[in-house]
Amino acid sequence: MALQKNELILFFIITLPSFVLCYSSLHENQLIDKYVDEASEFDSKAYPSYFNTIDDGSNLFKGLIKESADVLCLKSFDKVDSSTSSSAETVSVNDFGAEGDGETDDTKAFEMAWKVACSSKEAVMVAPKKTYRIKPIRFSGPCKSQLTVQILGTLIASDDRSDFSKDGRHWLIFDSVSNLVVEGGGAINGNGKNWWQNSCKTDKSKPCKDAPTALTFCKSKNLMVRNLTIQDGQQIHVSFQKCMNVEVSNLSITAPPKSPNTDGIHVTDTQNILITSCVIATVNGAKLYGTTNGIRIKTWQGGSGSASNIRFQNIEMHNVTNPILIDQYYCDRKIPCKEQRSAVEVKNVVYKNIKGTSASDVAIKFDCSKSFPCLGIMLQDINLQHEGRKTAKALCNNVNVTSIGVVCPLCPKLEGQYETCQCL
Repeated sequence: MALQKNELILFFIITLPSFVLCYSSLHENQLIDKYVDEASEFDSKAYPSYFNTIDDGSNLFKGLIKESADVLCLKSFDKVDSSTSSSAETVSVNDFGAEGDGETDDTKAFEMAWKVACSSKEAVMVAPKKTYRIKPIRFSGPCKSQLTVQILGTLIASDDRSDFSKDGRHWLIFDSVSNLVVEGGGAINGNGKNWWQNSCKTDKSKPCKDAPTALTFCKSKNLMVRNLTIQDGQQIHVSFQKCMNVEVSNLSITAPPKSPNTDGIHVTDTQNILITSCVIATVNGAKLYGTTNGIRIKTWQGGSGSASNIRFQNIEMHNVTNPILIDQYYCDRKIPCKEQRSAVEVKNVVYKNIKGTSASDVAIKFDCSKSFPCLGIMLQDINLQHEGRKTAKALCNNVNVTSIGVVCPLCPKLEGQYETCQCL
Protein backbone atom coordinates (compact mmCIF):
# COMPACT_ATOMS: atom_id res chain seq x y z
CA MET A 1 0.00 0.00 0.00
CA ALA A 2 1.03 3.65 -0.14
CA LEU A 3 3.32 4.98 2.54
CA GLN A 4 0.58 6.88 4.30
CA LYS A 5 -2.79 5.80 2.92
CA ASN A 6 -4.26 2.65 1.51
CA GLU A 7 -3.57 1.81 -2.13
CA LEU A 8 -5.66 -1.12 -3.26
CA ILE A 9 -6.47 -2.57 -6.63
CA LEU A 10 -9.93 -3.11 -8.03
CA PHE A 11 -11.28 -4.43 -11.32
CA PHE A 12 -8.69 -5.08 -14.01
CA ILE A 13 -5.92 -3.75 -11.75
CA ILE A 14 -7.08 -0.25 -10.87
CA THR A 15 -5.19 1.45 -8.05
CA LEU A 16 -7.50 3.35 -5.72
CA PRO A 17 -6.06 5.26 -2.76
CA SER A 18 -9.35 6.91 -1.81
CA PHE A 19 -12.90 5.81 -1.09
CA VAL A 20 -14.44 4.14 -4.11
CA LEU A 21 -17.97 2.89 -4.62
CA CYS A 22 -18.74 1.01 -7.80
CA TYR A 23 -22.08 -0.57 -8.47
CA SER A 24 -24.63 -1.49 -11.10
CA SER A 25 -28.33 -0.83 -11.45
CA LEU A 26 -28.63 -4.56 -12.04
CA HIS A 27 -28.65 -4.83 -8.23
CA GLU A 28 -31.34 -3.70 -5.86
CA ASN A 29 -31.51 -0.04 -4.91
CA GLN A 30 -31.59 -1.00 -1.26
CA LEU A 31 -27.95 -2.06 -1.55
CA ILE A 32 -27.02 1.30 -3.00
CA ASP A 33 -28.96 3.13 -0.28
CA LYS A 34 -27.05 1.16 2.35
CA TYR A 35 -23.74 2.50 1.11
CA VAL A 36 -25.05 6.03 0.76
CA ASP A 37 -26.06 5.91 4.43
CA GLU A 38 -22.70 4.49 5.50
CA ALA A 39 -20.81 7.16 3.58
CA SER A 40 -22.82 10.00 5.08
CA GLU A 41 -19.89 12.40 4.93
CA PHE A 42 -20.35 12.48 1.15
CA ASP A 43 -23.05 14.54 -0.44
CA SER A 44 -25.83 12.52 -2.03
CA LYS A 45 -24.55 13.12 -5.52
CA ALA A 46 -21.22 11.40 -4.97
CA TYR A 47 -22.37 8.39 -6.94
CA PRO A 48 -22.53 9.37 -10.61
CA SER A 49 -24.13 6.20 -12.00
CA TYR A 50 -27.09 6.57 -9.65
CA PHE A 51 -27.55 10.33 -9.66
CA ASN A 52 -27.39 11.86 -13.12
CA THR A 53 -26.09 15.34 -12.28
CA ILE A 54 -22.92 16.72 -10.78
CA ASP A 55 -23.25 18.27 -7.36
CA ASP A 56 -22.66 21.87 -8.39
CA GLY A 57 -26.21 21.98 -9.75
CA SER A 58 -25.17 22.73 -13.32
CA ASN A 59 -26.23 20.86 -16.41
CA LEU A 60 -22.73 20.78 -17.89
CA PHE A 61 -22.16 17.19 -16.93
CA LYS A 62 -25.74 15.97 -16.92
CA GLY A 63 -26.18 12.78 -18.88
CA LEU A 64 -22.45 12.24 -19.37
CA ILE A 65 -22.42 9.55 -16.73
CA LYS A 66 -25.29 7.23 -17.48
CA GLU A 67 -26.80 4.53 -15.39
CA SER A 68 -24.43 1.64 -15.08
CA ALA A 69 -26.73 -0.76 -16.89
CA ASP A 70 -25.76 1.20 -20.01
CA VAL A 71 -22.04 1.44 -19.38
CA LEU A 72 -21.25 -1.78 -17.58
CA CYS A 73 -22.71 -4.55 -19.68
CA LEU A 74 -22.41 -8.19 -18.69
CA LYS A 75 -23.27 -11.01 -21.02
CA SER A 76 -26.11 -13.11 -19.76
CA PHE A 77 -25.27 -16.45 -18.22
CA ASP A 78 -26.90 -19.14 -16.18
CA LYS A 79 -26.62 -17.75 -12.67
CA VAL A 80 -26.11 -20.02 -9.76
CA ASP A 81 -29.29 -20.15 -7.70
CA SER A 82 -28.59 -18.11 -4.56
CA SER A 83 -31.60 -19.48 -2.72
CA THR A 84 -31.21 -22.49 -0.48
CA SER A 85 -33.86 -25.18 -0.60
CA SER A 86 -35.21 -26.78 2.55
CA SER A 87 -33.68 -30.08 1.47
CA ALA A 88 -30.12 -28.67 1.50
CA GLU A 89 -27.87 -30.29 4.06
CA THR A 90 -26.35 -27.93 6.63
CA VAL A 91 -22.71 -28.74 7.33
CA SER A 92 -21.29 -26.77 10.26
CA VAL A 93 -17.56 -26.71 10.92
CA ASN A 94 -18.38 -26.88 14.63
CA ASP A 95 -19.79 -30.38 14.11
CA PHE A 96 -16.31 -31.48 13.03
CA GLY A 97 -14.52 -30.20 16.09
CA ALA A 98 -13.86 -26.54 15.31
CA GLU A 99 -13.35 -24.63 18.55
CA GLY A 100 -13.75 -21.12 17.17
CA ASP A 101 -11.81 -19.55 20.03
CA GLY A 102 -9.36 -17.65 17.83
CA GLU A 103 -6.40 -19.63 19.20
CA THR A 104 -7.00 -23.30 18.36
CA ASP A 105 -6.02 -24.58 14.92
CA ASP A 106 -9.38 -25.34 13.24
CA THR A 107 -7.95 -26.30 9.86
CA LYS A 108 -8.88 -30.00 10.02
CA ALA A 109 -12.48 -29.19 10.92
CA PHE A 110 -12.83 -26.99 7.82
CA GLU A 111 -11.24 -29.64 5.62
CA MET A 112 -13.60 -32.34 6.88
CA ALA A 113 -16.66 -30.13 6.60
CA TRP A 114 -15.72 -29.24 3.01
CA LYS A 115 -15.31 -32.89 2.08
CA VAL A 116 -18.82 -33.70 3.28
CA ALA A 117 -20.44 -30.60 1.76
CA CYS A 118 -18.72 -31.01 -1.59
CA SER A 119 -19.85 -34.62 -1.90
CA SER A 120 -23.46 -33.85 -0.92
CA LYS A 121 -26.30 -33.44 -3.40
CA GLU A 122 -26.98 -29.95 -2.08
CA ALA A 123 -25.34 -28.42 0.95
CA VAL A 124 -24.64 -25.26 2.92
CA MET A 125 -21.27 -25.22 4.67
CA VAL A 126 -21.44 -22.88 7.67
CA ALA A 127 -18.79 -21.16 9.78
CA PRO A 128 -20.88 -19.80 12.72
CA LYS A 129 -20.29 -16.54 14.57
CA LYS A 130 -16.96 -17.42 16.14
CA THR A 131 -13.32 -16.76 15.31
CA TYR A 132 -11.54 -19.62 13.53
CA ARG A 133 -7.77 -19.70 13.16
CA ILE A 134 -6.80 -21.76 10.14
CA LYS A 135 -3.77 -22.67 8.06
CA PRO A 136 -3.73 -22.67 4.24
CA ILE A 137 -6.64 -24.66 2.79
CA ARG A 138 -7.42 -25.71 -0.77
CA PHE A 139 -11.15 -26.28 -1.21
CA SER A 140 -10.98 -28.51 -4.28
CA GLY A 141 -13.73 -29.48 -6.70
CA PRO A 142 -15.53 -30.45 -8.70
CA CYS A 143 -18.35 -30.87 -6.21
CA LYS A 144 -21.40 -33.04 -6.65
CA SER A 145 -23.82 -30.13 -7.08
CA GLN A 146 -24.46 -26.51 -6.17
CA LEU A 147 -22.83 -25.44 -2.92
CA THR A 148 -23.12 -22.45 -0.60
CA VAL A 149 -20.45 -21.42 1.90
CA GLN A 150 -21.78 -19.15 4.65
CA ILE A 151 -19.11 -17.30 6.61
CA LEU A 152 -20.93 -15.82 9.58
CA GLY A 153 -17.94 -15.50 11.89
CA THR A 154 -14.30 -14.60 11.29
CA LEU A 155 -11.65 -16.70 9.60
CA ILE A 156 -8.17 -15.61 10.62
CA ALA A 157 -4.95 -16.86 9.05
CA SER A 158 -2.24 -18.60 11.04
CA ASP A 159 0.49 -16.17 12.06
CA ASP A 160 3.17 -18.86 11.65
CA ARG A 161 4.72 -18.29 8.22
CA SER A 162 6.15 -21.82 8.23
CA ASP A 163 2.57 -23.08 7.84
CA PHE A 164 2.74 -21.72 4.28
CA SER A 165 5.84 -23.72 3.31
CA LYS A 166 3.94 -26.03 0.94
CA ASP A 167 2.10 -23.25 -0.85
CA GLY A 168 3.36 -19.74 -0.23
CA ARG A 169 1.00 -18.19 -2.78
CA HIS A 170 -2.41 -18.96 -1.28
CA TRP A 171 -4.21 -19.01 2.04
CA LEU A 172 -7.84 -19.85 1.15
CA ILE A 173 -8.33 -21.14 -2.37
CA PHE A 174 -11.40 -22.55 -4.11
CA ASP A 175 -10.05 -24.63 -6.97
CA SER A 176 -12.27 -25.95 -9.80
CA VAL A 177 -15.49 -25.39 -7.82
CA SER A 178 -18.45 -24.37 -9.97
CA ASN A 179 -22.00 -23.31 -9.06
CA LEU A 180 -20.71 -21.82 -5.81
CA VAL A 181 -22.00 -19.05 -3.53
CA VAL A 182 -19.67 -17.61 -0.87
CA GLU A 183 -21.42 -15.14 1.44
CA GLY A 184 -22.57 -14.63 5.01
CA GLY A 185 -21.66 -11.19 6.34
CA GLY A 186 -18.57 -12.46 8.19
CA ALA A 187 -14.91 -11.60 7.84
CA ILE A 188 -11.80 -13.11 6.27
CA ASN A 189 -8.70 -11.81 8.04
CA GLY A 190 -5.35 -12.49 6.38
CA ASN A 191 -3.45 -11.56 9.56
CA GLY A 192 -0.84 -9.97 7.33
CA LYS A 193 1.29 -8.17 9.90
CA ASN A 194 4.07 -10.79 9.95
CA TRP A 195 4.21 -10.76 6.17
CA TRP A 196 4.33 -6.98 5.89
CA GLN A 197 7.17 -6.51 8.35
CA ASN A 198 9.22 -9.12 6.48
CA SER A 199 8.52 -7.67 3.04
CA CYS A 200 11.38 -6.31 0.97
CA LYS A 201 9.21 -3.25 0.40
CA THR A 202 9.25 -2.57 4.13
CA ASP A 203 12.81 -3.75 4.86
CA LYS A 204 15.16 -3.40 1.88
CA SER A 205 17.61 -5.86 3.43
CA LYS A 206 15.15 -8.73 3.11
CA PRO A 207 14.75 -10.81 -0.08
CA CYS A 208 11.66 -10.17 -2.19
CA LYS A 209 9.27 -13.10 -1.94
CA ASP A 210 5.61 -13.49 -2.83
CA ALA A 211 3.20 -13.45 0.08
CA PRO A 212 -0.07 -15.42 0.00
CA THR A 213 -3.30 -14.14 -1.50
CA ALA A 214 -5.98 -14.19 1.18
CA LEU A 215 -8.88 -15.50 -0.96
CA THR A 216 -8.47 -17.09 -4.40
CA PHE A 217 -10.97 -18.55 -6.87
CA CYS A 218 -9.33 -20.58 -9.62
CA LYS A 219 -10.73 -22.41 -12.66
CA SER A 220 -14.30 -22.08 -11.46
CA LYS A 221 -17.57 -21.31 -13.25
CA ASN A 222 -20.81 -19.68 -12.10
CA LEU A 223 -19.69 -17.96 -8.90
CA MET A 224 -21.31 -15.50 -6.53
CA VAL A 225 -19.11 -13.86 -3.91
CA ARG A 226 -20.88 -11.28 -1.76
CA ASN A 227 -21.54 -9.70 1.63
CA LEU A 228 -18.11 -10.25 3.16
CA THR A 229 -15.34 -8.26 4.81
CA ILE A 230 -11.80 -9.13 3.69
CA GLN A 231 -9.12 -7.43 5.74
CA ASP A 232 -5.36 -7.36 6.33
CA GLY A 233 -4.50 -9.58 3.38
CA GLN A 234 -0.96 -10.93 3.41
CA GLN A 235 -0.62 -9.46 -0.08
CA ILE A 236 -3.54 -9.54 -2.56
CA HIS A 237 -6.91 -9.72 -0.83
CA VAL A 238 -9.09 -11.41 -3.49
CA SER A 239 -8.12 -13.01 -6.79
CA PHE A 240 -10.11 -14.57 -9.65
CA GLN A 241 -7.99 -16.69 -11.98
CA LYS A 242 -9.24 -18.52 -15.06
CA CYS A 243 -12.87 -18.27 -13.93
CA MET A 244 -16.06 -17.77 -15.91
CA ASN A 245 -19.42 -16.17 -15.09
CA VAL A 246 -18.70 -14.38 -11.83
CA GLU A 247 -20.74 -11.89 -9.80
CA VAL A 248 -18.98 -10.04 -6.97
CA SER A 249 -20.89 -7.61 -4.77
CA ASN A 250 -20.97 -5.91 -1.39
CA LEU A 251 -17.37 -6.60 -0.39
CA SER A 252 -15.51 -4.41 2.10
CA ILE A 253 -11.74 -4.68 1.65
CA THR A 254 -9.44 -2.89 4.10
CA ALA A 255 -5.82 -2.85 5.27
CA PRO A 256 -3.76 -0.37 7.31
CA PRO A 257 -1.73 2.45 5.71
CA LYS A 258 1.73 0.85 5.77
CA SER A 259 0.80 -2.60 4.48
CA PRO A 260 2.81 -3.16 1.26
CA ASN A 261 1.27 -4.48 -1.96
CA THR A 262 -2.06 -5.39 -0.39
CA ASP A 263 -4.05 -5.16 -3.61
CA GLY A 264 -7.84 -5.29 -3.43
CA ILE A 265 -9.19 -7.46 -6.26
CA HIS A 266 -7.21 -9.08 -9.06
CA VAL A 267 -8.92 -10.44 -12.17
CA THR A 268 -6.77 -12.67 -14.40
CA ASP A 269 -7.81 -14.73 -17.45
CA THR A 270 -11.43 -14.51 -16.33
CA GLN A 271 -14.43 -14.08 -18.61
CA ASN A 272 -17.83 -12.49 -17.94
CA ILE A 273 -17.27 -10.95 -14.52
CA LEU A 274 -19.27 -8.18 -12.85
CA ILE A 275 -17.90 -6.41 -9.75
CA THR A 276 -20.36 -4.08 -8.03
CA SER A 277 -21.09 -2.34 -4.72
CA CYS A 278 -17.61 -2.85 -3.30
CA VAL A 279 -15.89 -0.51 -0.85
CA ILE A 280 -12.10 -0.66 -1.10
CA ALA A 281 -9.39 1.35 0.72
CA THR A 282 -9.85 4.46 2.88
CA VAL A 283 -12.83 6.68 3.28
CA ASN A 284 -13.18 10.42 2.49
CA GLY A 285 -10.20 12.72 3.09
CA ALA A 286 -7.09 10.67 2.24
CA LYS A 287 -3.64 12.26 2.60
CA LEU A 288 -0.61 10.97 0.71
CA TYR A 289 3.01 11.87 1.49
CA GLY A 290 5.98 11.09 -0.75
CA THR A 291 4.30 8.22 -2.60
CA THR A 292 5.16 7.19 -6.16
CA ASN A 293 1.53 7.19 -7.26
CA GLY A 294 -1.46 9.09 -5.99
CA ILE A 295 -4.73 8.34 -7.81
CA ARG A 296 -3.84 5.72 -10.39
CA ILE A 297 -5.91 3.62 -12.75
CA LYS A 298 -3.76 1.16 -14.65
CA THR A 299 -4.72 -1.52 -17.16
CA TRP A 300 -2.80 -3.98 -19.29
CA GLN A 301 -3.28 -3.92 -23.04
CA GLY A 302 -5.22 -6.77 -24.61
CA GLY A 303 -8.02 -6.90 -22.06
CA SER A 304 -11.74 -6.32 -22.51
CA GLY A 305 -14.69 -4.98 -20.56
CA SER A 306 -14.86 -1.67 -18.73
CA ALA A 307 -13.92 0.10 -15.54
CA SER A 308 -16.41 2.89 -14.98
CA ASN A 309 -18.33 5.09 -12.56
CA ILE A 310 -15.37 5.79 -10.28
CA ARG A 311 -15.06 8.82 -8.03
CA PHE A 312 -12.03 10.29 -6.24
CA GLN A 313 -12.59 13.26 -3.98
CA ASN A 314 -11.18 15.35 -1.12
CA ILE A 315 -7.58 14.12 -1.41
CA GLU A 316 -4.47 15.95 -0.26
CA MET A 317 -1.06 15.11 -1.72
CA HIS A 318 2.46 16.16 -0.76
CA ASN A 319 5.49 15.48 -2.97
CA VAL A 320 3.73 12.70 -4.92
CA THR A 321 5.47 11.68 -8.17
CA ASN A 322 2.30 10.85 -10.16
CA PRO A 323 -0.61 12.61 -8.45
CA ILE A 324 -3.31 11.80 -11.05
CA LEU A 325 -2.65 9.02 -13.54
CA ILE A 326 -4.60 6.84 -15.97
CA ASP A 327 -2.29 4.40 -17.75
CA GLN A 328 -3.83 2.03 -20.29
CA TYR A 329 -0.36 1.00 -21.44
CA TYR A 330 0.78 -0.47 -18.13
CA CYS A 331 3.63 -2.93 -18.66
CA ASP A 332 5.49 -4.39 -15.70
CA ARG A 333 8.23 -6.02 -17.81
CA LYS A 334 11.80 -5.27 -18.78
CA ILE A 335 10.97 -5.84 -22.45
CA PRO A 336 8.36 -3.34 -23.75
CA CYS A 337 4.89 -4.83 -24.25
CA LYS A 338 3.62 -5.13 -27.81
CA GLU A 339 0.90 -2.61 -28.65
CA GLN A 340 -2.51 -4.26 -29.00
CA ARG A 341 -5.87 -3.08 -30.32
CA SER A 342 -8.08 -4.32 -27.47
CA ALA A 343 -8.15 -2.72 -24.04
CA VAL A 344 -10.21 -2.35 -20.89
CA GLU A 345 -12.35 0.74 -21.41
CA VAL A 346 -12.02 3.45 -18.76
CA LYS A 347 -14.88 5.91 -18.55
CA ASN A 348 -16.96 8.11 -16.30
CA VAL A 349 -14.31 9.00 -13.73
CA VAL A 350 -14.71 12.04 -11.46
CA TYR A 351 -11.79 13.80 -9.74
CA LYS A 352 -12.97 16.44 -7.26
CA ASN A 353 -11.23 18.68 -4.73
CA ILE A 354 -7.70 17.33 -5.09
CA LYS A 355 -4.90 19.59 -3.93
CA GLY A 356 -1.20 19.41 -3.17
CA THR A 357 2.22 19.13 -4.77
CA SER A 358 3.82 16.98 -7.45
CA ALA A 359 7.39 15.70 -7.22
CA SER A 360 7.55 15.49 -11.04
CA ASP A 361 6.86 17.96 -13.83
CA VAL A 362 3.68 16.12 -14.89
CA ALA A 363 1.01 16.32 -12.19
CA ILE A 364 -1.82 14.97 -14.37
CA LYS A 365 -1.25 12.26 -16.97
CA PHE A 366 -3.97 10.54 -18.96
CA ASP A 367 -2.27 8.03 -21.29
CA CYS A 368 -5.28 6.30 -22.79
CA SER A 369 -5.70 3.69 -25.52
CA LYS A 370 -5.91 4.72 -29.15
CA SER A 371 -8.57 2.08 -29.77
CA PHE A 372 -10.54 2.70 -26.55
CA PRO A 373 -10.05 6.34 -25.49
CA CYS A 374 -10.94 7.40 -21.95
CA LEU A 375 -14.41 8.96 -21.96
CA GLY A 376 -16.32 11.08 -19.48
CA ILE A 377 -13.32 12.14 -17.40
CA MET A 378 -14.22 15.11 -15.19
CA LEU A 379 -11.86 17.35 -13.24
CA GLN A 380 -13.41 19.63 -10.63
CA ASP A 381 -11.53 21.97 -8.29
CA ILE A 382 -8.02 20.60 -8.87
CA ASN A 383 -4.92 22.48 -7.68
CA LEU A 384 -1.62 20.59 -8.05
CA GLN A 385 1.58 22.61 -7.88
CA HIS A 386 5.14 21.51 -8.51
CA GLU A 387 7.04 20.70 -5.33
CA GLY A 388 9.88 22.94 -6.53
CA ARG A 389 9.75 26.21 -8.40
CA LYS A 390 8.68 24.72 -11.71
CA THR A 391 5.16 24.84 -13.07
CA ALA A 392 3.13 21.65 -12.96
CA LYS A 393 2.01 20.22 -16.32
CA ALA A 394 -0.74 17.99 -17.71
CA LEU A 395 -0.24 15.42 -20.46
CA CYS A 396 -3.42 14.02 -22.01
CA ASN A 397 -3.57 11.46 -24.82
CA ASN A 398 -6.76 9.92 -26.24
CA VAL A 399 -9.04 11.26 -23.52
CA ASN A 400 -12.27 13.23 -23.30
CA VAL A 401 -11.99 15.65 -20.37
CA THR A 402 -14.47 18.09 -18.85
CA SER A 403 -13.45 20.64 -16.20
CA ILE A 404 -15.51 22.49 -13.61
CA GLY A 405 -14.28 25.26 -11.36
CA VAL A 406 -10.57 26.03 -11.03
CA VAL A 407 -8.51 23.20 -12.54
CA CYS A 408 -4.73 23.39 -12.63
CA PRO A 409 -2.91 22.11 -14.57
CA LEU A 410 -5.25 21.80 -17.53
CA CYS A 411 -5.21 19.25 -20.33
CA PRO A 412 -3.76 20.73 -23.56
CA LYS A 413 -5.87 21.46 -26.58
CA LEU A 414 -3.70 19.25 -28.80
CA GLU A 415 -2.76 15.62 -28.14
CA GLY A 416 0.75 14.92 -26.92
CA GLN A 417 1.47 18.47 -25.79
CA TYR A 418 1.83 19.87 -22.30
CA GLU A 419 -0.41 22.52 -20.83
CA THR A 420 0.68 24.61 -17.88
CA CYS A 421 -1.03 27.21 -15.75
CA GLN A 422 -0.17 29.26 -12.72
CA CYS A 423 -1.72 27.44 -9.77
CA LEU A 424 -3.20 29.51 -6.97
